[in-house]
Formats: sequence, structure tokens, C-alpha cells
Amino acid sequence: MLGLNVDMKSSSLTIGQVAGHFGLPTHVLRHWESVGLLSPARVTGGRRRYTRDDLYRVASILRAKQAGLPLDEIRAFLTADDPNARKDVLRRNHRVLSERIAALQSALKLLEAGIKCTHDDIVSCPNYRSNLEGMVSSPRKAESSDLSTFT
Repeated sequence: MLGLNVDMKSSSLTIGQVAGHFGLPTHVLRHWESVGLLSPARVTGGRRRYTRDDLYRVASILRAKQAGLPLDEIRAFLTADDPNARKDVLRRNHRVLSERIAALQSALKLLEAGIKCTHDDIVSCPNYRSNLEGMVSSPRKAESSDLSTFT
């Protein structure tokens, strides 16, 4: 939850205040502005001023980045005028994130099996092996992104 000690109804924030609130360097906010993710108001001297709406936009960007979305996909759903176009982007990324979560849950189960294993050779442990059985029994075509973790 955004809890700033500022009355956002009557004031706005500087780039430094927003960056500090989210724990970001100011250049990140400038970059997001340059790629069309943010468009803070400008005051005399061209200084940026951020409203509460801008804070929610920054929070949206951060959460989407945590989910693994690239900036162009974040921009696509934040700036979509058509709700169906926005939902298409979100559905596509929901599918990808769900697959990543499932893979991470499997990896977590493998680690937990390894922690519980009492065998000298972990790879021969039946409980440990049971967590790998699907990969051993059902070969699949490796994607180039899968191989990047091995190089």
C-alpha cells in the first residue's frame, strides 16, 4: 500500500521523493518516462511533478516487472485504449507467469526432497528421483530460453 506522509490531494512529489518512496534510482523513472511508461506533469523549469495516479502507475510497473513482464509489454497494457487489447496482453503474460510458477514450484519440491534425503548419493534417493521422474520419462524439445540457464 502506498503510504506517503504527503497530502496528495493538494500537493505533488518530486522525482527524488517518488524514487525514494519506491527505493529506485531517479534514472529509472526517467528511463520509464523515455519509453512511454510514465508522463509526469512538468512545472517551471521543466521539473517533473508526480501525482498519486503516477504513484499507482509506478507501483503497477514494479509489480509487472516482478512478474517478469518486459517493459514493452507493460507499456502495451498500461497504455491500451482498447480493453480487449489490454486483456490480450494480460492473458498472454498470465499464461507465461503461470508456467513459470509451476516450474518454480516443481523446483521447490525438488529442493525440499533433497533436504529431507538421508541417502549418501542424493541422485539415487527414491523420493528425490520421484520429483524428477516426469523430466526423465517424458523428453521434450528444449527451447533456446531453457538452454540459457546452462551456459
